Order: sequence, then C-alpha cells, then structure tokens
Amino acid sequence: MRRHAPSAERNREPILAILRELLPSRGTVLEVASGTGQHAVFFSRAFPGLVWQPTDADPTALESIEAWRREEGPPNLRSPLVLDVSTTPWPVESADAMVCINMIHISPWEACQGLMRGAARVLSPGGPLILYGAYFIEGRPTAPSNLAFDASLRERNPAWGVRELGAVTAEARANGLELDRVVDMPSNNFTVVFRQRGG
Repeated sequence: MRRHAPSAERNREPILAILRELLPSRGTVLEVASGTGQHAVFFSRAFPGLVWQPTDADPTALESIEAWRREEGPPNLRSPLVLDVSTTPWPVESADAMVCINMIHISPWEACQGLMRGAARVLSPGGPLILYGAYFIEGRPTAPSNLAFDASLRERNPAWGVRELGAVTAEARANGLELDRVVDMPSNNFTVVFRQRGG
C-alpha cells in the first residue's frame, strides 16, 4: 500500500530546515496534497508538539498515507482526510499553518484558486501558508530544467504547468493573504510563504 517518491526523500531535509523557521511550536498543521505520505511521517516526527493533518484528493494517495502512518507514523500524525481544494466545505475548519508541496503545478489553476480561498477560511491570523515547488519569477532567469519541466507537464495535461509567482501572489492577495518571503531551494525550486492578514 505504501507508495514511494524518490523526490520526497531528496527534498525533505531542505524543506524541514525552512519549516523549522516558520512553523509554530504548538497547534495544527494542515498538509494539502500529501501524496505518498512520506513527508507527513518525516515532518510530524520532526515536530512532536504539532498535530500534523495530512490530506489528499486521490484515493490511492490516501491509502499510501494511511499505510505510512500505521507503519511509521508518530502519535501526532493524524489519519488522512479527503480534501479537494477546489470544493467546499473543507474537512478541517481551522489550522495554525498550512503546507502544500508540489501541488500547484500538477493541477489546474482552479486548484490554486481553491487553495487560496480555503487558506483564507481556515488559517489563524498570521498563520503561514507554505508552498514548495517550481515557479516562474518575473525578472529572474528561468532555469532550463524548469522550462523542460513545464513543457512535460503541459504535454501530460494542458491545464497543468509551472505557475507565474506573480499570478499566485495576486490570487493570494485577493483572498486576504500577503506574501511573506520567497526562498531559493535546491534543484531550482522555491519555498513561497504567504500569511493570513491580522497576525
């Protein structure tokens, strides 16, 4: 039942270093699009004071997340919930932080819009929405690997593709979220942090 993504093994340590700077010491973290469940196990173990709530819209992913949780998950890792970000209501009504890794480019634009609307509803004031993945950033040269990645995504599904950070930021602001920081990550990826206004 457990699925394995090599990329999750490669990027977990750099992401963890950023999460240590951003996550609160207590509260609930809502992980959107948890995928295989490898990150959920690894991060929940690293933050024993936090309740880690994984989610996904894909039944196969949900089975894998639950298998990882049962075999290796710490007590603070919850069973995964079904969450399609483009629909309402969400199964989680409040969270102190949200983490979404490698979703926005492997989904239609409506998923980004739904993510921002949902974050505005569930995040505590000042709570971070932490995104990780590839982005096009205006005024910065695009790595050839990201151009190739974008082309391969669009070949698989024309609605997918590496997103312009400016468009993502505009969508966030339209829903009351402000850009906090953009952090360069290995392999031409970025961590992008938005915060709920009022913190």
